[in-house]
Amino acid sequence: MDAIDILWVGLGGGIGSLLRWQVGQFIERRIGTPFKVGTFVINVSGAFVIAYLAASLSLGWEHRYGDVVSSLVLTGVLGGYTTFSTMQLDAVQMAAARRHALALAYLVSSVGAGLVAAAAGVALARV
Repeated sequence: MDAIDILWVGLGGGIGSLLRWQVGQFIERRIGTPFKVGTFVINVSGAFVIAYLAASLSLGWEHRYGDVVSSLVLTGVLGGYTTFSTMQLDAVQMAAARRHALALAYLVSSVGAGLVAAAAGVALARV
């Protein structure tokens, strides 16, 4: 990894994080439910886009840096856009509010939908 890769990942991560914040705020203001729809949509859409781009460009896990597209877009922007840690925190907060079934449904549906979205992204890229 070169210094320019670090720059691209950092820049992309900042852009992705700001995008996540804006999309999350937009969705949560319109759909205010205990089920964190904003984080759910962000993670599922991010899984689809990163899988689609990686498959379209024939990039494996070992190619997450080394060029602008990989460093800036895949690792930076999409890595900053998606958020595993927020999903976990959302589930803990739901459970703390005695919404155990909702927390479990949130985690299972988030992971399941993310996997389906990633598979759909790869399938679409191979068409």
